[in-house]
Amino acid sequence: MKNKTMMKKTLLLILTTFLLNTAGVCWAQEEKNEPETELSATSIVVKGSTLSVYNANGSILEIFSLTGTKVATIRIDSNEKTVDLSLKKGCYILKVNKVVRKISIR
Repeated sequence: MKNKTMMKKTLLLILTTFLLNTAGVCWAQEEKNEPETELSATSIVVKGSTLSVYNANGSILEIFSLTGTKVATIRIDSNEKTVDLSLKKGCYILKVNKVVRKISIR
């Protein structure tokens, strides 16, 4: 009786592990990679509390907290825009056009 219960538990554990490991494949989506038509790619560089955005003239920089709350919106009005970040300590997500970066303010 003890051996039969142990076999059921082992089989259930193996089946559960198999289903959990293969479930991710069921929901995978193919990413569409569209070639960028710009000659130079947009780049985001953070050094300390200074943020520099290159090759994004006319774009909007959005800063989000990790919870998804929009913290700031900054208009990029030149090819090289430098901004002093006055953010609290923590991790943030920066987005300009299709470029997304995660940063950590310490």
